[in-house]
Amino acid sequence: MIELSFEEARRIAVAAQGFGPRPKETPSRDHVQQVVERLGVVQLDSVNVVARAHYLPLFARLGAYDRDVLDASVWTRPSALFEYWAHQASVIPVSSHRLFRWRMDRAARGEGIWGGIARFGRERRTFIAEVLDEITGRGPIAASELSTATKRKGGWWEWSDAKRAVEWLFWAGQVTASGRRGFERLYDLPERVLPAEALAAKTPSSETAHRELLAIGARAYGIATEEDLCDYFRLSRRESRPRIAELVEEGILVPARVEGWHRPAFLAASVARTSKAPKPRATALLTPFDPLVWYRPRAERVFGFHYRIEIYTPAHKRTHGYYVMPFLLDDRLVARVDLKADRAGSVLEVRAAHVEEGIAPEDVAPRLARELRRFAAWLGLERVEVVRKGRLAAALRAVVRR
Repeated sequence: MIELSFEEARRIAVAAQGFGPRPKETPSRDHVQQVVERLGVVQLDSVNVVARAHYLPLFARLGAYDRDVLDASVWTRPSALFEYWAHQASVIPVSSHRLFRWRMDRAARGEGIWGGIARFGRERRTFIAEVLDEITGRGPIAASELSTATKRKGGWWEWSDAKRAVEWLFWAGQVTASGRRGFERLYDLPERVLPAEALAAKTPSSETAHRELLAIGARAYGIATEEDLCDYFRLSRRESRPRIAELVEEGILVPARVEGWHRPAFLAASVARTSKAPKPRATALLTPFDPLVWYRPRAERVFGFHYRIEIYTPAHKRTHGYYVMPFLLDDRLVARVDLKADRAGSVLEVRAAHVEEGIAPEDVAPRLARELRRFAAWLGLERVEVVRKGRLAAALRAVVRR
């Protein structure tokens, strides 16, 4: 049993996620691939308040990379990455395709997927087969372009049946994403999208796949509890508990006790004990869907950072703002900023800026201002504007204006 202080665990968590000095040269496709391989998964989300969510974790770790490089890695042949349900809808390495076939097989049986989609799969087999035939003949194609969509009496188009069919096929691995138009998926057959060697890789048992996925999550987290590891790829705790025990027996995971944590933890044996190294030098703005903070109980346990996304909260009930991005300074989450990209005005708007309890605004403002300027430039925006809301706003506004 390894004993770790709260600070040691926090530094391990930050280092394992790839935060630290960014590449001095312009980040390449190799840099992008390395980050995704290290994380194991990058979550997709349609929210576009500042940028699509899947672009932001790479900027946080690499700096100003070309977003087209990530797009090319996913949607240019031969693909290095592909879309599937991993954490949520996600981008993952093609080498992991074999590790999700158990999920595809279960989805085809109506297990582990949304109830409505499962029911549709049972009741509309013939319709789904027709949609698959059309994708085979016409793909890549969007759900909205399928001839099986029907026109309602009101004169507007309803694509619900077609969309349900392609979602069932996508869950079941019978079609995959060939690209996107805007944010709408284009569907095609896996053999026309994914590398042949990825599809030819031997399918492991579900137990082996779970064990490998848990090991990937452990490396990406560095230090984690059982529930953290299960959440990374949305695995059941009942099925994962025996696999975690096997990883401990194999020496891939090392049991650990962390100061202040009330649950047993596991340290990835492959992760260096960065707790004795100097504090990491990092600045990063984190999307709500970044792996460092996406599991809110873990963010609170590792950083003492209570974080909730408030997009769906009525405006008058929000505490910190609509699209709030935590600010990582070295190995601590010290602030949170509510951001919006005003593309028409070429402005990155800081609608609110809050500093965490016990943190002095003047200690945060200079480095946050520099990161906001870098972020705005990467987004193609000309300037940063800060409103007077939040305890950090005045200090940040003064630095930005200087």
